[in-house]
Amino acid sequence: GDKAFAQFLTDEIKEEKKIQKHKSLPKISGGWELEVHGTEAKLVRKIAGEKITVTFNINNSIPPSADDEPQEEQKPDEQEPDLTSTPNFVVEVIKDDTKQTLVLDCHYPEDEIGQEGEEESDIFTIREVSFQPTGESDWKDTNYTLNTDSLDWALYDHLMDFLADRGVDNTFADELIELSTALEHQEYIKFLEDLKSFVKCQ
Repeated sequence: GDKAFAQFLTDEIKEEKKIQKHKSLPKISGGWELEVHGTEAKLVRKIAGEKITVTFNINNSIPPSADDEPQEEQKPDEQEPDLTSTPNFVVEVIKDDTKQTLVLDCHYPEDEIGQEGEEESDIFTIREVSFQPTGESDWKDTNYTLNTDSLDWALYDHLMDFLADRGVDNTFADELIELSTALEHQEYIKFLEDLKSFVKCQ
């Protein structure tokens, strides 16, 4: 059984490498520096007196496919639709002269992805906003967290503009999807390779 499994994995890895779009990870425009630790990626950008970091994790970032119904029109040799990774991402804005970090928790709403035609609509939304003490890795539940569900839309628009001024806009969000998808695929291939070595190991 293990031999057949290993053979299957070998073929699978070949296939996945064939469809891999990016041999190296795509860059994000606007001078963002990328750090990757396993499945977590961090983008850092410094602008006058501020440091902006965007963190996301590719685990569970591929939305479940909505249409499990077999497609009638699909020809047997057609490519499967590309999987796209749309991770939640956290934007932290740190000003040099304050002890607080503004934290904005953003995500891609499922119904917005791939909807063309609506020019005005943002492809990501801000879910929560809070202040956290700068430099502390554990966020405190005792800090007030603003949930945007019930937020005054004018305030929400200002928050979106605030992010856009710092380079976190639709273009950025698009490129983030591209980067995350490439990263996810890279990790998936690595996982298959590790699994193959594990299965072959006597």
